[in-house]
Amino acid sequence: MDHKQMASEILQRVGGPKNIVHLGHCATRLRFTLADENKPEVEALKKVPGVLSVVKGAQFQVVVGNQVIEVYDEIQKLGNFGGENGSATESVQDKQEKSKKKVGAVILDFLVGVFQPLIPAMAGAGILKSLLLLLSTLNLADKTSQTYLILTFISSSVFYFLPILIALTVAAKLKANHIVAAAAMSVLLFPDMTKMMAEGANFLSLSVTNVNYASQVFPSILGVLFYAYMEKLFTKISPKPIRVFFIPMMALLFTVPVTLLILGPLGFTMGSYLTTAVLFLFNHVGWIAVGILSALLPFVIATGMHKAMTPYVVNSVTSTGREFLMLPALLAHNLSESAACFAIAVRTKDTGLRSLAVSSGVSAMFGITEPALYGITLQKKRVLISIMVSCLVGGSVLGMFSVGGSTVVSPSLASISMFVDPDNGEMILFAIAGLLISFITSFILTILLWKEAGTSATSDKEVIPTAKKSDVNVGVSNLVGLKQPVPGTVVELSQVKDEVFSTGAMGAGIAVIPSKGELYAPANGTIQMVFRTQHAVAMELDGGAELLFHIGIDTVKLRGQGFECLVKAGDRVKAGDLLMRFDVKSIIAAGYDPVAIMIVTNKERYTVKEANSKQIEQGTLAFVAPVSV
Repeated sequence: MDHKQMASEILQRVGGPKNIVHLGHCATRLRFTLADENKPEVEALKKVPGVLSVVKGAQFQVVVGNQVIEVYDEIQKLGNFGGENGSATESVQDKQEKSKKKVGAVILDFLVGVFQPLIPAMAGAGILKSLLLLLSTLNLADKTSQTYLILTFISSSVFYFLPILIALTVAAKLKANHIVAAAAMSVLLFPDMTKMMAEGANFLSLSVTNVNYASQVFPSILGVLFYAYMEKLFTKISPKPIRVFFIPMMALLFTVPVTLLILGPLGFTMGSYLTTAVLFLFNHVGWIAVGILSALLPFVIATGMHKAMTPYVVNSVTSTGREFLMLPALLAHNLSESAACFAIAVRTKDTGLRSLAVSSGVSAMFGITEPALYGITLQKKRVLISIMVSCLVGGSVLGMFSVGGSTVVSPSLASISMFVDPDNGEMILFAIAGLLISFITSFILTILLWKEAGTSATSDKEVIPTAKKSDVNVGVSNLVGLKQPVPGTVVELSQVKDEVFSTGAMGAGIAVIPSKGELYAPANGTIQMVFRTQHAVAMELDGGAELLFHIGIDTVKLRGQGFECLVKAGDRVKAGDLLMRFDVKSIIAAGYDPVAIMIVTNKERYTVKEANSKQIEQGTLAFVAPVSV
């Protein structure tokens, strides 16, 4: 994949550099905050090679799969788009302020921008912590040894200093000075300050509430929101010669006391109430709530709304040590997606789909479900039903046994240790049971409900167009027999998802859903032209008929990637000679239909006649005949 070209096309289709206020990314998606959400060319974006899908919501999301980092880096090279380490231009920010957005969309965009950059650090630290707990539970490590303790400190420090990390991302999102913002929030964890609060502190005769701010989320968010306002205020009134020290000094002078006296305790209370409310819900209808949430996750994730749960998950894990709703629901969903993909790989006769299903299944098994979701689930209703049912069953089982995760990371086979509880050795067993129930249920349902598109579900034979009675008795002396040009399932040209071909506007012919990426000469003739992008070849048969072989729909945009022509214009070829190799898997992965098309282009002189069953058995798929025959 040409990531530079892909980045350039995406940038152009989202409205150009001036339309981007902020750009971030998650595991599979580019996440844009746009000045004008009406500018993106959504349909054109979907056709960009490598783009799996486009999701419009609080953020404009372009799903590109596992190559997201490479594409993100290439886009950032084209300009400063306010990524994690950058900021947007003031003129673009002004445009955003003028754009009309719903309050909910603005809040969701803010939360995603704040928490998404923190996920790698929290996930790494969390998995390390869960692995240490697993080793300790199995008596494979001495939890009193200094080595064990140091490793524990590595994971614990990330969450302990979360208020400072939150300050960095909030400030970056608000385009404030993130270093000064972090410095302001570091006071909340300063040892002398925490000691003074424990003993009873006051500021200007006002009592400072004793709060343990370690691992807290909301106090830092509120504090930096106030800091950003102070920074803007003092930027306006500060004399330019003294700005370098006056602005941060005054902002700190006002922000820290206000946070200690008001915003910090308020944020702590908000987090406590949020966790209490969710725990109340779980304690009363928890088992079914987990199942329902899990069943709805395909739609929630598709719209990006699952990111709105991140503040709750982080706060729950850091304050109580575990989260009992979202994490188990994700476990059931991720393994259901994985199993469905593997089931499709078993049932399908399409090698391209099988390859996509296997790779998507492996990704989902390790917590990345977008390739499975966009490449398969949302396109196959039967698969979606299988996944939703298995999520409901598996999620309900996990909820029934109060399975909770201790790590802010997408649950998967690799991170199953996040469900280890030193005080409850059965929790990991219940988690594994829920995992297996979700996986097995999804696999069986998908196996039973799967129906191959365009083929009989009970036949392993290729589908050959039925011969017309008028064709059976056509004399073969005026006909040129054609062998099947591409291995795979033969379908009628009318089934091709491109009106240029399906309507016969370019001529009569056949299509093949390829099982192998090889194009063979169907008869003797001469190569007339090889297209520059190598996805198409023109050939003239010895009888004068002109054939066009076209691999895939819109694959010209791949610019030759995945295609290897073995012939050139002027070459003489015989029936059965290999003309081209093409990568079916990469074509599908790039978002294109790999169907192979063969048509007669000089349709005013020649047409295609279907062979009868006996002729097909002898190796002749169809005939090219003069229009008078």
